Amino acid sequence: MQSFIASIRPWCIASFLLATGFSPTYAQGQLPAGVTKVTSVEGITEYQLNNGLRVLLFPDASKPTMTVNVTYLVGSRHEGYGETGMAHLLEHMVFKGSTNHKNITQELTEHGARPNGTTWYDRTNYFETFSATDENLNWALSLESDRMVNSFISKTDLATEFSVVRNEFEMGENSPQSVLMERVLSSAYLWHNYGKSTIGSKEDIERVPIDNLQAFYKRFYQPDNAVLVVAGKIDEPKTLKLISQYFGAIPKPTRQLSASYTTEPTQDGERSVTLRRVGDTQGLAVAYHTPAGPHPDYATLDVLMDVLTNEPSGRLYKALVDKKKVAYTYGWTPALHDPGFAFFYAEVRKEQSLDSARTAMLGTLDAVTRQAPTPEEVERAKTKLLSGIDMMFKNTERVGLDLSEWIAAGDWRLVFLYRDNIRKVKPADVQRVAGAYLKPSNRTVGLFIPDQKPERAEIPATPDVAALVKNYKGEKVVAAGEAFDVSPANIEARTKREQEKDIKYATLTKSTRGNSVNVQLTLRYGDEKSLTNKPVVASMTASMLERGTKTRSYQQIKDELDKLKSRAYVYGGTQTASVVVETAKENLPAVMKVVTDYLKNPSFPEAEFNKLKEERLAGLESQKQEPQAIAFNTSQRLLNPHPKGHPLYVMTFDEEIEALKALTLNEVKQFYKDFYGADHATLAVVGASDEATVRTLVKNDFAKWKASKPYTRIARTYQDIKSGNQAVQTSDKANAVYVAGLNLPMRDDDPDYPALVLGNYLFGGGFLNSRLATRVRQKEGISYGIASMVGADPRDKLASYTVYAIYNPENKDRLNKAIQEEFARMTKEGFSADEVKAAKSGYLQNRSVSRAQDNVLSSRLDTYLDLNRTFAWDAEFEKKVQALTPEQVNNAVKKYLDYNKLVFVEAGDFEKAAKKKAEPKTAEPASYQATAPKKP
Repeated sequence: MQSFIASIRPWCIASFLLATGFSPTYAQGQLPAGVTKVTSVEGITEYQLNNGLRVLLFPDASKPTMTVNVTYLVGSRHEGYGETGMAHLLEHMVFKGSTNHKNITQELTEHGARPNGTTWYDRTNYFETFSATDENLNWALSLESDRMVNSFISKTDLATEFSVVRNEFEMGENSPQSVLMERVLSSAYLWHNYGKSTIGSKEDIERVPIDNLQAFYKRFYQPDNAVLVVAGKIDEPKTLKLISQYFGAIPKPTRQLSASYTTEPTQDGERSVTLRRVGDTQGLAVAYHTPAGPHPDYATLDVLMDVLTNEPSGRLYKALVDKKKVAYTYGWTPALHDPGFAFFYAEVRKEQSLDSARTAMLGTLDAVTRQAPTPEEVERAKTKLLSGIDMMFKNTERVGLDLSEWIAAGDWRLVFLYRDNIRKVKPADVQRVAGAYLKPSNRTVGLFIPDQKPERAEIPATPDVAALVKNYKGEKVVAAGEAFDVSPANIEARTKREQEKDIKYATLTKSTRGNSVNVQLTLRYGDEKSLTNKPVVASMTASMLERGTKTRSYQQIKDELDKLKSRAYVYGGTQTASVVVETAKENLPAVMKVVTDYLKNPSFPEAEFNKLKEERLAGLESQKQEPQAIAFNTSQRLLNPHPKGHPLYVMTFDEEIEALKALTLNEVKQFYKDFYGADHATLAVVGASDEATVRTLVKNDFAKWKASKPYTRIARTYQDIKSGNQAVQTSDKANAVYVAGLNLPMRDDDPDYPALVLGNYLFGGGFLNSRLATRVRQKEGISYGIASMVGADPRDKLASYTVYAIYNPENKDRLNKAIQEEFARMTKEGFSADEVKAAKSGYLQNRSVSRAQDNVLSSRLDTYLDLNRTFAWDAEFEKKVQALTPEQVNNAVKKYLDYNKLVFVEAGDFEKAAKKKAEPKTAEPASYQATAPKKP
């Protein structure tokens, strides 16, 4: 449950949600008893139950999935003295079972759901996305209504879960960037809880009395403090009736919730904070107090943030990255219920001057208050933000989830006002807002400077949200797509495959929401000899393509895509370069012209090459002491040994850094000249396109584009690696990482593969209900995250098996013991018939949910073109899974998953853990002793 968000706002990834779909109009007498219709805006309809529960329905028949999301208006803002982290801890506890749903993680797995829960400043939410069936909807509504008021919140569960949350806390402590943000905000806020991280204090987490936690749950987890969103392929009348049935029976509470009233005083001088920790890169952060999300100035602030941080035209980007003072920079401002903050960050390599970067950053931030943004800067920012808003029309699941942020800010309709306010922003507005809030006396960053005549920024109060949204009607509802059957047979029947010379391409045409289209193009190049010593240049060449062409600059490429309300990105690997595109039918030809231009006519500008190099170096240097990066890199090097220079050789971070430093622009240009072309390319288009458009694109733009050097796929071979253990010391890191791996001589068409996949799903693949998660996380509370994975190559006889866990280094022996014992139990006892039956249902439903995502379909279809494979393979594979017996599953895991053959790698601060273990024991507080987990 990703709840501690340090460097990006939770809603930024997909916050610009707009409701779409058909919403029927009911006469009040037709509604279920006790249900009142409140309003309807752009496809979202709000109802209210007599007990105070607000309900938002968002029908969309274009995907065979549903999302149920419950938002409780309680987050870290509502916590009192000694309660830090309580809202987040409660989020974990609500997965532990309720009166009618005693094993929630098992049910989530059996229903093939994609679930989670998250906590932030103003809210907590729980959601599940699942296949759209009546049975699944009944189950999800029954689950959420039951755990709303009947969750166990038991002392026994708390005893293990508090250490899981502590482990999650320690995961954040591993990142100096995250900790720096926490320190800056805690200095910026004197009294308001926005200055405290949602994850809370480790001391409070460990010592919270169960009675306090139960009281917190009973106070805030009630229907009058919650908003239920049901989005997707729903029958609205039937769904409303079910909601009334499950939630309407919950009585309206008699307690009264008091509004939080703490107001942060106006800051009266620049504040400073210094963080000293182990690391290989420096960091610089600046925070300002800003208005709440509902305030009209918030939209203007978002435009200002883009003017400052846009890559590559932003003022901070030009002042810091272009001038090589920092490796990269970003900024964000969340839409919060109370007055919030704007946060800026820059990553500074150790060879660069932190003082120089600080001077340049603060100078740029001060200058924007005096120099108004140009119309071009403002229009670019507005186009980008509005493009993101428009694209949210097309994804029902994101709408269902991301409404939580605006609900928490005051009302779900605020998102529409935010959009409308963005459209109104003028350059003068941006300068006014910059002058009002980006004052030196309103920021937290560095040294205190005395000022005889302080100038203070007065932050306006949160406006009356009810008045803002009253009678709001919104805009025209976007047309919905077709109800698409995601069975392999239907996908195959709807897919048209063609070939033009050496290019294979496929089109899966269907009606989609907003006429959306997903495209994946993959280029294949080189062979083992020609690609020797070229992994770094291969990756850099792919990333340089979009950085400029003979007729378009990097900024012009990004601007054009934003205006077309589209996304396109390129990434490169050992033998492939891929382009992924998300757009609309009417914009596909124009978008592909941009993509074709940077694929065939890159200019490789030197300035962009140097900036990309700095960015990559900073990223690599930051990984050198990160336990997770080290553990996985070390594991891959041990399990896949190849001679240095071989295309499949796994480089150390230091080797990659040295290779990147030595790389020249001429080498990138030569690599492009030698290897880029469309022979051996595959192209897949899924969505509201047509075959003629795709055919024309292939013939006109790619058919004659040939690479200079030939392509031969580099085969991968099975290597039987001897078992061993390797521990890597990573000083001053609170979290450790465990990775155990194994090579297997198997392809994905091996007769044993389906049984091995299902066995792994039971052992470490299911959501919090696998054998490993149940033992290590749920029962003993050793790890926040533990899982196992298995995957096999479709052409070469090579499969891999991996077990992964994060943990406190002090729990190293407990973790290893628990994993070893679960392996022994699996091979000795096996899995029961009931376990196998439930796993089949969950696993197969999960595959169906994946096929409902058009980007997944385009990626898989693109891969299948290269493999000469159809979706009949999926149907046959799933048929094999469905037919599996417990004996077949148990025989497969016994045959292949031998604990004694695993290669183990662990990275963490084991020296500190050993030193602490050797220290004399001191008595813990009684409350801690009462909740400490028992050792196995």
